[in-house]
Amino acid sequence: MPIPTLEQKLKWLKPEPATSNEQACVKLVSAGQYEIGLQRTNDLLDEAMEVFMRSSRSSIGIAGDSMVALFTAAGDLANASCGTYLHAIIQPILIKYILHYYSENPGIRDGDVWYTNDALYGGIHNPDQLAIVPIFYGGKLVAWAGAAVHTTETGAIEPGGMPVGATSRFEEGMNLPPIKIGENGVLRDDILEMTAAYGIRAPQMFVIDLKARVVGCERARQRVVEMCERHGVDFVVGLLRKMLETAEQSARQRIAAWPDGVYRSVHFADALGTRQGLVRSCALAMIKQGDRLTFDFTGTSPENNSSYNTHAQSAVGHMSNYIYEYIFHDLPISSATFASIDFKFPPGIVLNPDARAATSNAVMIATGAMSAMHNVFAKAIFPTGMWKQVTASHGNAGNALIIAGLSQWGLPFADMLAYSINTEGQGGRALQDGVDAFGFPWCVYGRAPNVESMENEFPLFIPFSQHWQDSCGHGLYRGGVGTTQLWVGYHKVPALFFATISDNSKIQTPQPLFGGYAPCTVPGISILSADILQKMQAGAPDITLDLQDMLQNHSIGGQWVSEFFGRTTRPVADGDVITVSFATGGAGYGDPLERDPQSVWQDFTTHKISAGVVDNIYKVVLMPDGAGVDVEATKARRDAECQSRLKRGKPYAEFMAEWEQLKPPDEILTWFGKWPTGEPTMPVFRP
Repeated sequence: MPIPTLEQKLKWLKPEPATSNEQACVKLVSAGQYEIGLQRTNDLLDEAMEVFMRSSRSSIGIAGDSMVALFTAAGDLANASCGTYLHAIIQPILIKYILHYYSENPGIRDGDVWYTNDALYGGIHNPDQLAIVPIFYGGKLVAWAGAAVHTTETGAIEPGGMPVGATSRFEEGMNLPPIKIGENGVLRDDILEMTAAYGIRAPQMFVIDLKARVVGCERARQRVVEMCERHGVDFVVGLLRKMLETAEQSARQRIAAWPDGVYRSVHFADALGTRQGLVRSCALAMIKQGDRLTFDFTGTSPENNSSYNTHAQSAVGHMSNYIYEYIFHDLPISSATFASIDFKFPPGIVLNPDARAATSNAVMIATGAMSAMHNVFAKAIFPTGMWKQVTASHGNAGNALIIAGLSQWGLPFADMLAYSINTEGQGGRALQDGVDAFGFPWCVYGRAPNVESMENEFPLFIPFSQHWQDSCGHGLYRGGVGTTQLWVGYHKVPALFFATISDNSKIQTPQPLFGGYAPCTVPGISILSADILQKMQAGAPDITLDLQDMLQNHSIGGQWVSEFFGRTTRPVADGDVITVSFATGGAGYGDPLERDPQSVWQDFTTHKISAGVVDNIYKVVLMPDGAGVDVEATKARRDAECQSRLKRGKPYAEFMAEWEQLKPPDEILTWFGKWPTGEPTMPVFRP
């Protein structure tokens, strides 16, 4: 069967026209019944999600970075329980592919279980795997249920499912097109054995997560069948269709209320895996006309021969994270909210690469699109009644820390641990600071795992977990701070390996709003032959387990290493400080000079910011005894800084005349494309 084209995938993202039967069924659903029915779908999906999470084996699954969704018989997303929004919005592509190509051979029947993870056919990247089941009642296809979560092993050339060294899709392990893995409610043993082979570094984790997805789908299927029995199948068909119609109508009305115009935002990354260099990860123009939006990505850097590429529908999925967290937060998570949204993805960019491209690190390059959404929508809605929803970008780092090997229980494992990604800072908001350690921008409902659970599951000792001082973007309303942990190899296991995935050691992809600051960059720190275990056992007085003290005074002995945060797979010895885990803070909102000095003081006393930030960024003067703010001195200091800004300022035309002559050094433009337009400068070779 053919791989779906970009045109097909973008078309399948949008809802299918209502059939005559659906139109008749909608009339059976009164306004009151609709509200009750909508809540019932919320409840059944939340229940299925809880079953899914409790059945999962991987750290990501247990933390809730997952999704269970309900679709119409035609494959349109009607509602979902998320976890993470990016899985939900793109799954109609996969279901419609099955309907389009497989309805006759092998056929779609009651009791089928379908499975897929291949981004070419409509997924995110191959660690994100999806189970889908059709829902029949009385021999009639009524709906579909889907469940997705990231499983950190695919049999790729590196452990962890996101190989930074992959140069083509052929090095990424299992890429499974939509395939039927179960019939009559029973999974096929031969298919399970095949998938276990691809999860060979952690076969138990791989297969258990697969079954957990199916269990989540099955619980949703059971509840929809019960709704059919209780209210009739026509009511359920009408309810799902009315959910689509309500979502589309509400989305169009909301978009129409914003000013027409073109809103732009450009974002950058500093590496493709471990290969450092400047990449324009997203050049976005959002064109708003009437009740329609068009997202144009012309000018984004060209595709490359790393795994930092993402197929177009995956970029759309990442954009839905913001859309459903903010703009459409009160609407059903539905395909229909995208009915009036169009996309332009030029061929050959990192957001629309060749079919052979490696895309296992799609989530890293797509951070540009995620971050751009905050900025373009902020500009569009700030002059409207929705201005209170304006929010600077979250941390959007997704610094992925992967460990693999044999556990203290003698079991093979390969997992991405959720703490460093599920405790990033929220962006500063229009009326208040961002939430500290709010969650995972990809999965706002994900949970930070319990430290004792991490230590019990993996050969780790974690001496501290704390807020990361100065990690936030500063501003009138600062971004939320992120977190940090210390990971120490423990238990003298036969094999322990470590890798990290990142792109924010030199520059940050998120951009602030209205004069705020971006969050800080992320260093890669480890300590070989560390003496922390010996010092703690001896009760050494110089071990404070405070990150700032540890970094400034090197209170842990050993061979300190500071490097780019993205690191290839390496062995770890017992007692080594494997890494300092960092979760990025959120971007700032507004001018730091306008921040309430008492808020600055409170952040200082709670160790959210340092004395240097108080002095150099917020220009706040503390009392000599450190007991509070010197209000008059602070006002004078800020007034002087404002005057200094005016002296440094230039007319716009003069500034642009100088700015447009600037160019980064050629050695960092290898992956950028032609300067400054971003067109390809060389063909991409993939082995």
